Order: sequence, then structure tokens, then C-alpha cells
Amino acid sequence: MSEEYEVHGPHDHAVEHAAAGHGGHGEGDPFAGRMAVITAILASIGAIFAYQSGTSENLALYYKNEAAIRKTEAANQWAYYQAKGEKENLAELGAALSANASETQRRFTADAERYRQQKEPIRAKAESIEKAVALDDERSEALMHGHHRWAQATTAIQISIALTAITLLTRRRWLLYVSMGMASAGVVLGALAFSSI
Repeated sequence: MSEEYEVHGPHDHAVEHAAAGHGGHGEGDPFAGRMAVITAILASIGAIFAYQSGTSENLALYYKNEAAIRKTEAANQWAYYQAKGEKENLAELGAALSANASETQRRFTADAERYRQQKEPIRAKAESIEKAVALDDERSEALMHGHHRWAQATTAIQISIALTAITLLTRRRWLLYVSMGMASAGVVLGALAFSSI
């Protein structure tokens, strides 16, 4: 039989203990209730920031992967372009080495012109793919920057939650102000991350 165990941190026990009225400060302690509400709000904000952080990171990795795939495709196009250029050069050499006005010279000249015309669309496609690679790289970098902002915001909120729990345990109001300052910093970082979307 499989049993699931739930592991609580020390601040979780303190919040539950205080919310139950066992904090040694009487039933229905309003300070403990406020700390519980603040903790719940901060945890909700932190969960949203953590989700956004993960989403930004996943999208950044997706675009980086797309860029890598397209780089390979562009390299293949440039190799194809080079192969056509070599065939063109060989046909021109064949034409130059053939007797003037001979059927062989006309065939080599026609082949050289055909290879020259075939190269242009290949070059254009390779350059187009390289532009797409650059765009995917830019998207990836921007999303990764956003991921870092979301992660910083999440960390600030987590620190604020921990400070709120310590505030509940120590009953130091100044600690509550420090906690709210950290929460404010987290919200500002989250707003900066949101504005970069």
C-alpha cells in the first residue's frame, strides 16, 4: 500500500499553529490572520511568476532549437549553391578548352548558363533562412532575458513569504515592512518581465 507524505517547512507549521489560535496570544489573533492572508497572497503571486518563468524558458529553448535546425538547413543550401558554382566553373572550363564554335563548346556554355541561373534561387533561399535564424535567436534571447526577470521576481516573492513567516514567529513589525519591501521588489521585477513580453 502506497502512502503519500506531505512535508511542511517550519514556516508552514508556524502559520498553521498561529492561525489555529495556538500562538499563545489568544483566540482569533488578528495579527496571525493578517500574516496568513499575506502569505496566501504572496504564494499566489509567486506561483504566477514561477509559471511565467517556466513558460519563458521553454519558449526561449524552442526558438533556440528552431535557430539551430535552420542553421543546418542554411548550411545545406550554401553547400548546394557552392556545388552549382563548381559545376558552372567546370562547364566554363570545358567551354574554354573546347574548339571554337563546336557543338561541345555550345553544350558547355549552355550548361554553365543553366548552373548560373540555378544558383540564384538557392542563394536567395539560403539568405532567407539565415534571416529566420537571426530572428529566432533574437526571440530566444529576449525570452531568456524575460525568464531571468521572472525568476528574480519569484525569488523575491519567496524571500518575502519566508520573512512573513518569521514575522509571525517573532512578532516584529519592522520585519513585516522588510517582507513587504521584498514583495514590492518582486512585483516590480514581475512588471518589468511582463512589459518585455
